Amino acid sequence: MRTTLTIDDRIARLLKALAHRSGKPFKQVLNETLEAGLAAREAPHCARTYRVKPASLGGVLPGMDLTKALRLAASLEDEEIARKLELRK
Repeated sequence: MRTTLTIDDRIARLLKALAHRSGKPFKQVLNETLEAGLAAREAPHCARTYRVKPASLGGVLPGMDLTKALRLAASLEDEEIARKLELRK
């Protein structure tokens, strides 16, 4: 297909330099570059697999009941909020 398009001067210089270095015609270099760019946009992005390495943090301390952990956390948070409010006065 024959068409007219406007190419930035910088890009045209790069394409002409690539054509000169490769010994290929400008038209061929332009078509190959466009094709490679379009293929790169369509290719799915392959994310690297993320793996977590587990580390032992030790066991539960004697006398600690983990069933009450959320209640304890809420209580500590309430105390901290009350302390901060008290400092504002």
